[in-house]
Amino acid sequence: MPNSHHSIADGRARAIRAIAENSQPLTDDTPAETRELDRTTVSGSVPEGVPALPDGVPTLSDREPVFGLMDLDAIDTAFERLTSAFDSDHEVLHAVACKAVPLRSLLERYAQQGAGCEVASPGELELALAAGFAPERIVFDSPAKTWTELRRAVDLGVSINVDNFDELARLDSLLADRRPTADEARIGIRINPQSGTGTIGALSTATETSKFGIGLADPGAREAVIEAYLARPRLTQIHVHSGSQGISLERAAVGIRTAVDLAQEVNARAGTRQITRIDIGGGLSVNFDGEDITPTFADYRAVLEQQIPDLFDFDIVTEFGRALLAKAGTVLTRVEYAKTSGGRRIAMTHAGVQVATRTAYAPHDWPLRILPFTADGEPKIAEAVPTDVAGPACFSGDLLARDRSLPRLDVGDLVAVPETGAYYFSNPFSYNLLPRVPVYGYRTGDGGEPRFVVIRRGQTIDEILAEAGPRW
Repeated sequence: MPNSHHSIADGRARAIRAIAENSQPLTDDTPAETRELDRTTVSGSVPEGVPALPDGVPTLSDREPVFGLMDLDAIDTAFERLTSAFDSDHEVLHAVACKAVPLRSLLERYAQQGAGCEVASPGELELALAAGFAPERIVFDSPAKTWTELRRAVDLGVSINVDNFDELARLDSLLADRRPTADEARIGIRINPQSGTGTIGALSTATETSKFGIGLADPGAREAVIEAYLARPRLTQIHVHSGSQGISLERAAVGIRTAVDLAQEVNARAGTRQITRIDIGGGLSVNFDGEDITPTFADYRAVLEQQIPDLFDFDIVTEFGRALLAKAGTVLTRVEYAKTSGGRRIAMTHAGVQVATRTAYAPHDWPLRILPFTADGEPKIAEAVPTDVAGPACFSGDLLARDRSLPRLDVGDLVAVPETGAYYFSNPFSYNLLPRVPVYGYRTGDGGEPRFVVIRRGQTIDEILAEAGPRW
């Protein structure tokens, strides 16, 4: 179970303190002009084109009672550690998983740092292009690509991982009149090594009956895949995604070993080095129990070196998301009300299923740490009591934490939820028409003070109404 201690990153602690000092909850004696400004902003008059707060600090208020924070220094450090850990004599493309961070400014920064982008839908593909990724540095995965999506990918020249034989036949049709060129985008087949289930079944992608890829252990499947490669010299890569949250490094390596063995057999039977690149996917687990970063990218490289040294004879693609971003993110909210029921303290906050969907519906698979602060941004020190930290949605399971031993939370206290930098801002759940929350980035300035920028503004009421459809 995640703990709730306050041995947290200095940058995050300073950011929370600065926000707390800048935040005052609205009360009945709030000046009328302030209340009017708050209503106007909520109704949809948030100005466009205001991306930064160079000298300002986000404010927790009735208008924004919850938002996301991203430590931009931590994001840069994580990517540096990844590139260092996977240094190779061959080409390595680190394609950041768009699904984990569909936030344009962050994707733009990855593009500027030389990363690639892994996408799995038309929206993600267009966002990657808009963020500045060159087509040849985009990897298109999806188990259900339409004719239109495949045609767009082929026309752009993005790398394509084919999920099944029917999709391969569609690609054959689209590529029939196109002569292969030396700089043609890499195309390959996604295989399922069927190497087993991790601790979170819903995320395990290499199970016997996984919906992803072609299961190599099925009767005749391995030979059919080899023949598909031999009949199509333009297939030059192979894709496997055997890792995920809850999968050990050793288990993930077993799946990658299967892909390497298959590539070597194809090349041997082709009499040439046809497969030159292996896409090993992502899926490096994240420690949600504390501040330590474990396992590390270097740990993963060491296991791969030990178990599959010949992997590094190929060009490599990675598709990390959670391991790059989770530790950089924090959801910050305030306790709106607090009460005790049945001997349990219940802290009502504005962070719940709309940001932590997986935690609300699968709390045992996705437990989160809870870091309590006082209203002035200091770690909350009080007698620990059994506590539910609840969100604003109208169903009983909307909880960030259930029966957790926490310092007694009172009205006005702050609640920080770390390890939320991946997926928690990309899985909005609009039950009760709860808006998408704003997201702010911060860096540590020369004097140690946090400097904030807007990554994504919050969704307005007008935008929510527009999504509800037009009047008849």
